[in-house]
Amino acid sequence: MTERFSLVGVYVSRPVADALSAAAYESAGVVDLEDYFAETTEPVPAGDPGAEATDEIVADVLAAFPRLYDAAAFDAVAGLEPDAFELVRLAAAPDRAAGLRERFRAAATVRGTDLRTVQTAMLAAALEVDPVPS
Repeated sequence: MTERFSLVGVYVSRPVADALSAAAYESAGVVDLEDYFAETTEPVPAGDPGAEATDEIVADVLAAFPRLYDAAAFDAVAGLEPDAFELVRLAAAPDRAAGLRERFRAAATVRGTDLRTVQTAMLAAALEVDPVPS
């Protein structure tokens, strides 16, 4: 267990935000992930159940990053309107938070797209949800 957590902001579509919220609820009983860290300042202390839950999600994404990159529906997400994305804050161990930011930036550069597209497509692949609202 880490002594503190850093926050990572991700812009995702509504289906991905809902899937992240469902995962945090199942793991830690977090009712509203979108608001959970909204007023929080860094660092988030150890023992916070929401931070522990989202740190696990970030760790899983980092561990599976190459597979998720291959499975991500970047083209589908690229068609979304800019206002279709919502900010969700995730807490993670500082090294994981930095690693996730770096990998998302690198993937955006390689794909020639924006971070919202990469974050949504890859988190949708990790959570096994359709990233595009129906």
